[in-house]
Amino acid sequence: MVDVLTKEQRRKCMSNIRSKNTKPEILVRKYLFSQGIRFRVNVKKLPGTPDIVLRKYRTVIFVNGCFWHGHEGCKYYVCRDQYRILERKIERNKERDLKERMQLRNMGWHVILLWECQLKSKVREQNLKGLVYTL
Repeated sequence: MVDVLTKEQRRKCMSNIRSKNTKPEILVRKYLFSQGIRFRVNVKKLPGTPDIVLRKYRTVIFVNGCFWHGHEGCKYYVCRDQYRILERKIERNKERDLKERMQLRNMGWHVILLWECQLKSKVREQNLKGLVYTL
């Protein structure tokens, strides 16, 4: 499939996509803080620069967007025809994510993966309580 945008239009579009401080990340951070759990954000010294690092629990949390990280079976990860051009990028993201999680586990870190769809309003409270319970 051919991209309908010019290179300049695609570059501008892609540069507007946030990688830090996304709404789902902020929701998780606010909840953890309200529960008295302290953390660091985007620690560059760890593989994958985890979104949230809980040194006390030796745990890292990744808050992934369903589309960009290819959440299989999720209604937010529907690769419509207009997004076919991005399939290769999403596959590379999935491979990179797996490699980084394996590296962290080999270093002795516990890895928790939260998906954007798990933080939608209907299921958010239940999943965040489950997260704290897991810690």
